[in-house]
Amino acid sequence: MALPFVRSLFLCRWGAKRLGVAVAETRRGISFKLEEKTAHSSLALFKGDTGVKYGIVGLEPTKLALNVERFREWAVVLADTAVTSGRHYWEVTVKRSHQFRIGVADVDMSRDSCIGVDDRSWVFTYAQRKWHTMLANEKAPIEGMGQPEKVGLLLEYEAQKLSLVDVSRVAVVHTLQTDFRGPVVPAFALWDGELLTHSGLEVPKGL
Repeated sequence: MALPFVRSLFLCRWGAKRLGVAVAETRRGISFKLEEKTAHSSLALFKGDTGVKYGIVGLEPTKLALNVERFREWAVVLADTAVTSGRHYWEVTVKRSHQFRIGVADVDMSRDSCIGVDDRSWVFTYAQRKWHTMLANEKAPIEGMGQPEKVGLLLEYEAQKLSLVDVSRVAVVHTLQTDFRGPVVPAFALWDGELLTHSGLEVPKGL
């Protein structure tokens, strides 16, 4: 379920200036950090808010400021920059994580849900040494991708596509057809280890 009052809050904060960066710099792609205000209490950000690590104990929820933007039930964090058009590419380094999800989500997706569970997020999930696409809690297997050290994501807003990229071969492994209806942001979930994001990258030649 979307949060109408959160949508106005998000769009105000990201605003024309930030959304304009995501549109204007389509050749290089968006540059983003992870938004601490959205991070579940089991997640901690590091390296200038470009990385996220999972902790079984995590932060004490009662010590966190009351915030409607924070994910309450699932270990999810969103990026701080929204996309409304263009082609954008970023990479994720995987460190000691064997269960995670990466993709994009509506800026105002429910904070009681998890990316991949509802129909307003589009993700690639890795668990039990296998990759799947995930949308509205339905999974489909992905072949040709093994244990990741670094993966890429290619977002094509107008074409309504999100692709998983094998960075070692600079090749698309799988493309997920999306249904964007408004601003979307890079989205991440994990249940062990760390993820480190690399944004502001040019779309590799051939993609």
